[in-house]
Order: sequence, then structure tokens, then C-alpha cells
Amino acid sequence: MPRITFNTAYTEMPCFDHDVVRRWIVAVASSFSRSVGELAYLFCNDEKILEVNRQFLQHDYYTDIITFDYSSRRRIAGDIVISLDTVRSNAEMLGKSFDDELMRVVIHGVLHLVGINDKGPGEREVMEHHEDVALGVLREMQAARGM
Repeated sequence: MPRITFNTAYTEMPCFDHDVVRRWIVAVASSFSRSVGELAYLFCNDEKILEVNRQFLQHDYYTDIITFDYSSRRRIAGDIVISLDTVRSNAEMLGKSFDDELMRVVIHGVLHLVGINDKGPGEREVMEHHEDVALGVLREMQAARGM
């Protein structure tokens, strides 16, 4: 049974339907023939994600998401750290709503766990395509619930 948790550090919990997002994550993983084990999301501020980036990855810069992969075989698992400060500034820069950008980042971590990368040539476009498809699934789930 999947165990997907949402926690915060140095910020307030963003407003979204946790049950719908959990079902969405399971559906997206399933579309890649993966099941979901334990996923722990930590929503934080820029200073916390910078601390995590320095401590665990030896990177000295802010980012919107860091994904720690503990997956085994066909079951995804991991810790996903998301800076709400960076999500907010990216949303403003891209002319997107905070909620849309947040959901894009939430599923971005899952897509990394199913094996999609975004650092090499052409990989960013592949990642964005899968993000868009996944966001379409979320919109369908929300519409079915009358959200």
C-alpha cells in the first residue's frame, strides 16, 4: 500500500487536496508500470532547500526540487524536498499560477523516480511533455470530483 506524506519545514502547508494528489501520483506511477511505496514530500523555504542542497549534493545554489531516490525494481520510493519560495518565483517568472507550478514540481519528482531525466540533451523537453500529460490527468481527476 502506498504511503505518501506531506510535511513542512519553515513554511506553511500549501493548500491542495492531499487525497486527490496521492491518487494522482499513484496513477502517474502506474502509467509507467510502477507502484508507489513510501514517498515523503517536504515543503520548505529557500534557505532550507539550500541547506539540503549543500549538505547532501554539495551544490551551492537554490532550486525548486531535490529528489532522493530509494526506489527498488518497479516500486518507487523517495524523499522529495520542494522550496515553495522558488516555486512561487518560478510561477511569477513563467506567468503561471502558483498552484499549477506547484503541481508541476510535485509530479516532476515522481517522474524522476520512474526514470525520466532532464539534464542531458533533449531530456528537458521529454520531461516537460510527461509533466504536461500528468497535469492533464490531474485536471481530469479534479473535474471528476467537481473541483
